[in-house]
Amino acid sequence: MTSEFFVGVDEIRYEGPNSDNPLAFRWYDKNRLVDGKSMADHLRLAACYWHSFCWDGFDIFGDGTMERPWHPNQATSDSPQDGMGQARLKMAAAFEFFVKLGIPFWCFHDRDIAPEGSSFAETTRRVDEMVDLAGQYQEQSGTKLLWGTANLFSNARFQAGAATNPDPEVFAAAAGQVAHCLEATHRLGGENYVLWGGREGYETLLNTDMGRELDQMGRFLHMVVEHKYKIGFEGLILLEPKPFEPTKHQYDFDVASVHAFLQKYGLQEEVAVNIEVNHATLSGHDFAHEIATAFNAGIFGSIDANAGDPRLGWDVDRFPVSVEEMTLGMVEVLRGGGFTSGGLNFDAKLRRQSIARDDLFHAHIGGMDTMARSLLAASSILNSGDLDDSRDSRYLGWTTEFGQSILNGEATLESLRTRSMGAQEPARVSGRQEALENTVARHIERIR
Repeated sequence: MTSEFFVGVDEIRYEGPNSDNPLAFRWYDKNRLVDGKSMADHLRLAACYWHSFCWDGFDIFGDGTMERPWHPNQATSDSPQDGMGQARLKMAAAFEFFVKLGIPFWCFHDRDIAPEGSSFAETTRRVDEMVDLAGQYQEQSGTKLLWGTANLFSNARFQAGAATNPDPEVFAAAAGQVAHCLEATHRLGGENYVLWGGREGYETLLNTDMGRELDQMGRFLHMVVEHKYKIGFEGLILLEPKPFEPTKHQYDFDVASVHAFLQKYGLQEEVAVNIEVNHATLSGHDFAHEIATAFNAGIFGSIDANAGDPRLGWDVDRFPVSVEEMTLGMVEVLRGGGFTSGGLNFDAKLRRQSIARDDLFHAHIGGMDTMARSLLAASSILNSGDLDDSRDSRYLGWTTEFGQSILNGEATLESLRTRSMGAQEPARVSGRQEALENTVARHIERIR
């Protein structure tokens, strides 16, 4: 690409909370120290390739609305006419965006960066060519790869799933694609590899052998882990929970169901989770709940930072704007020890009516500021001890000799029944939920 795509947009800089510049950060100051670590290192922010550069605003009710000259239906005499030329144009625009935004990481599917060819061999050659180009852009820009993943859901061959497909030939095709994408991720220095089971589920039990499909999925993940070690990839393997859509019954419904699956197939030490906010909403959980569940299970990995809508039963993938919701999530992230190789990927897309080129900057600036402010509020909350002190006091009885006797196995049902026979009615204590919600609000209001 010989000319700028985002003309008129310069490098986005931090200007502080009082700035009125819409193309500046008000809260995201990458060098600001928070608990001894820079904000950039805490958040490890990433832009996704698919929504930002592969989607042109189309939905099931209408055609695309956004100007994306690398899409075949928008090709002009001034833009490449072939698929690989369009892929190169798209990548040039993407890295121009990453650099101007100053975001440290990016994420991609293999089919985002290169179009499929007429055969698997041709497709892999195309991916390799674009991976080489991406490596050059990464070296020039300093942008790093947070994670890569294979698209095992768009092609018609995956209509009945990939790893869980009733046809072993489809399983084999999916395995080959993942092997190649994992190697590509390794070549680009990716810090994680994600498996999103977009169609790993079923529509009806009338034609489904659930036990067989779960066994296939378990074997597939073992093969991924085996290949990781074979090629020397040191990043985390992440499985992304999603409750439904496109299939009615997803096997990876939420963090708890993924944990159970990993335990059953002996993968709990090898595979962690990539948690998406929107998917938490679809599963009926809070974002913070899914993070806490993952840390308690020892499988926390990374986060797709976006927002859902409780009134809509599908992936709306809005950019995060609720500081309160994200603060509660970041409390759990910091409480659990923070990210290792994971980070906050903006798996989010513009609204169909946001068709100006710089709208992509406005969306990411808002998301980055939301996460930065949430980090500051979460740090303030935890450093004050306000929540932890209140929580600890609720469980004080379990630190006593009696409480410990229950947990260490000394007490039995019989001994506890005997104790209860002569005991007074236990005192009830307030949970103080409203007071604690007000505490969170005060910390958000005070941060500067």
